[in-house]
This record gives sequence, structure tokens and C-alpha cells, in this order.
Amino acid sequence: MLREVTATRYVAPLREGGSLPGLCEADDLGTYVVKFHGAGQGRRVLVAEILASAFARALELEVPELVVAHVNPVIGRGEPDEEVQDLLLRSPGANLGMDFLPGALSFDPAVDPVDPGWAAKVLWLDAFTLNVDRSWRNPNSLWWGGRPWLIDHGAALYFHHDWGRAAASTDRPLRHAEDHLLLTAAAPVTDLSAALGDDVVVQALAQVPDFWLDGEPGFEDADAVRAAYRDWFTARRAATGWFAELARVQQEAPRG
Repeated sequence: MLREVTATRYVAPLREGGSLPGLCEADDLGTYVVKFHGAGQGRRVLVAEILASAFARALELEVPELVVAHVNPVIGRGEPDEEVQDLLLRSPGANLGMDFLPGALSFDPAVDPVDPGWAAKVLWLDAFTLNVDRSWRNPNSLWWGGRPWLIDHGAALYFHHDWGRAAASTDRPLRHAEDHLLLTAAAPVTDLSAALGDDVVVQALAQVPDFWLDGEPGFEDADAVRAAYRDWFTARRAATGWFAELARVQQEAPRG
């Protein structure tokens, strides 16, 4: 399970993303970027963050630590923005915190060193998880401590917003792969499915708290939702069309 902290002070809203995360201090003396379950896409975004980050770690990619951040809306009483106040009121209890990396800069592969093997792993991960949100317009990567870190995976696994059609997406290529931040910087992609075996998937799903899965329409309980995710990842690993399309797009991409 994820480590749990209690937010003690709301520092500032972060307006780069559409979900309006907030920078918060916590009772462990840490500082976290907190995503709130009361934001637009709700709890599913938090689930996507946990699962995609767990898979990144399995591929030995750097991602900040995630925690369950318990929030009492009163911590934002000094925040003048009514939008922030409303979001906190809609998000009492357990939210998702990401360790804040002080002084981090947005990662730019045109300026920062890029290891082609690392880039190929990221490209494969984003294709596997259907993460449409790592592009030149929105890198969702930071440069900190002399190396790149991956952040913000809330747009991944978008199939879970419509479980009735989820099975149809298991062989779906990554949308707009030609716009991926690392497409031309990456070495030729190889299939890394073996690194995300059943044990990795089960352990990743175990990190998702029940209270972000309970009440999902069409499912009896949190374990039933976990089983649906597990089935989707199993089918995704077995599918080949999405990977073949990714390799084709990368091969045909113009090189600078």
C-alpha cells in the first residue's frame, strides 16, 4: 500500500494542468503536489497515476514517490480563489500526493541529455498505457538531480472511463504517437511486456486504495474492478497491433 500522510497546509495551486492540483505541506514534513478526487475526471485519474507510475518503476524509470494525502478542506481557508475552495470542499479525505521535486525544470530533449534506451522505454510505456499526454506541448517530464523524471499520468488508461467498451481498446495504438516528446530521440522500441508480468500488475493494483475503486458503476466491489484492470493488461500484453503501429510510426518519423 502507499504511504499515508495528512496535509497540514495548502501552499499554492498549480495551474499548469486542467485538474488544478495543489502544492501542500504534510505532517511528515514533506511537500507534495496533490491531485484531488473532486476534480473533473474524479478518482480514475488517481488510479491511472498509481498504475502507470508502478509500471514505470518496474521498467526502472524514475518517478516521484506517490502517497495517499488525507485532506481536510479547512487547510485552504486562506486561499482567496473560490475555484480552489470549491475543489477542496469536494475532495475531503484521501487524495493522491506526488513528492515535490524542488527546483526541478521541465525536461527538454532538445537541450537536456537523452539516453536513447531510456527514451525507448518511456515511449513503450506510454503506448502500453495509452498515455496521450507526453508531447512537445506538454512534456510531463522534469529534469532534477541530473536525470529525467516522469510525472502526471492521469491521462493514461482512458479506457476506464467507459468500461463497457474497454475490451475494444486492448489492441488500440497510441493516439497521436507522432507527437510524442521522445519519438525521434528514442532507440528502436522493443516489446517490454515481459517486464510487466502478472506479479507486477497484481502488485500495482494492490497499491490502489479500495476507496478509489468502490462504487465503480457495473462492479460489485473494489476487487472486481481490480480483476477488470488485470484482464485488460493481460489482453494488452498479448495484443500485437498497437506495438507494430508504434514501431512503424517511429521508423517513419522524420529525423532532424
